Amino acid sequence: MNRKSVTPSLLLLLLVNTLAAQENTPSFVKDSLDIYTTRALQEWQLPGAAVCIVKDGKVVLLKGYGVKEMNGTDKVDENTLFMIGSNTKAFTATALALLDAEKKLSLDDKVTRWIPEFALDNKAAGEQAIIRDLLCHRIGFQTFQGDFTYWTSNLTRKEVIEKMSHIKAVYPFRTTWGYTNAAFLTAGEIIPKVTGMQWEDFIKEKIFAPLGMNNTLALSKDYPAAANKCQPHTIVDGRLVKIPYCLIDNLAPAGSISSSVNDMSKWVLMQLNNGKLDGKQIIPPAVLEQTRTPHSILGNGGHLFNKGHFSLYGLGWFLEEYSGRKIVSHTGGVNGFVTSVTLVPEENLGIIVFTNTDQNLFYEALKWEIVDAYLGNPYRNYNKIYLANAEARNRREAAKDKVLSDSAALHPAAALPLAAYTGRYFNDVYGDMNVVIENKELRMKFSHHPNMYAKLEALGGDRFYVTFSDPIFSKAVFPFKTENGKVTGVTVKVADFVEYNPYVFVKQ
Repeated sequence: MNRKSVTPSLLLLLLVNTLAAQENTPSFVKDSLDIYTTRALQEWQLPGAAVCIVKDGKVVLLKGYGVKEMNGTDKVDENTLFMIGSNTKAFTATALALLDAEKKLSLDDKVTRWIPEFALDNKAAGEQAIIRDLLCHRIGFQTFQGDFTYWTSNLTRKEVIEKMSHIKAVYPFRTTWGYTNAAFLTAGEIIPKVTGMQWEDFIKEKIFAPLGMNNTLALSKDYPAAANKCQPHTIVDGRLVKIPYCLIDNLAPAGSISSSVNDMSKWVLMQLNNGKLDGKQIIPPAVLEQTRTPHSILGNGGHLFNKGHFSLYGLGWFLEEYSGRKIVSHTGGVNGFVTSVTLVPEENLGIIVFTNTDQNLFYEALKWEIVDAYLGNPYRNYNKIYLANAEARNRREAAKDKVLSDSAALHPAAALPLAAYTGRYFNDVYGDMNVVIENKELRMKFSHHPNMYAKLEALGGDRFYVTFSDPIFSKAVFPFKTENGKVTGVTVKVADFVEYNPYVFVKQ
């Protein structure tokens, strides 16, 4: 704008609009959010966070807090990259809904039309499954079922899809919602069959580039080389630790995107403006409507303060009612990061919260605090409630773990000589696992996680206290099965963050 062209009346209008916008911003956002966030970073041992609020087509807040890496001085800013995890799913669902709108495929196409080799253990379900089933988590799997096999593994995308046929679904087909990362991968792998472009290239060309999301990365393999990025962190035995970057491109359409709150603000602005950004139609409104149409029932809903009455899932979005408004949202969790993206379309409100540990609930607490502030609800201090619950849970888990670690430290004898437990084991879903004696320790080595092992310490009998070298997989007790003095198998269980289901490995 030419400064000479700014008339006194225009200046007055600009001033009035600015004051009106400030007046409409809740006091929590204006006066308390910085203090709230800074305090939460200390309480959760959270090195850094980034927050964005969009309201009525404008960015109200766009800010980084804390540092990119523990003990570092490099501050998080609005352009710092975080891995956004399952917030990737809305991009994948939007891409497929876009192809549906362009008549290049139908969301009601059978999966086998595009991926003939796709199969499920339930043969009829595999033959009947349509693209929508993949995008709304209704193929019969339990939440996270199969993820131990895939997560940070060396399997290819094609191998992940093949592995799905080995999983015995917990639920009948299309009866129960069960969050399935491999299903979203399968949906994403339909894109190259239709367009000739890999999922990551299609997302960049059709969504990132038109929105000006110039720093956003589609693949996790590119994250370590990024200049302005956060280090991933977790908490082990009550202490904050840095962990390796999470490489999950074999599940890319389910969770591999990295972005900043600045870039993601453009995605949210477009979502809240019927697919437009800066006057340009990026995504047709009908495409957005497809992704926000309920497909799966999660339950009756509910909330800490009984303000919610239903909980549904669209295509890549959670859908719920809260305080009389429809909430469209998703969260994302990968090793070292948890994030949330929330839309309140009736209020033209969008909220983004990114964090660089995977052991906090601040990313959800702040979201609800901001929603309540804009809806005129009372201040609840969600962070205090979530923190108290987390601390109580951590104390219980630490006490249980101390009993186990103290027992292991007494070196009780196993039922059989340690050499009897060594050998090759097999699980039909996972594949091979080997138990070896290495560095005078009994260790499990997993064929699809070559950089990870689990240390086994005898607890007496056939039970072993297990510590994974990758803390994301946590600690556990593994019971071995013996018959007539010989080891015949073992039950393996990783952290719920990865998968809820145990795996029975049979000794070969």
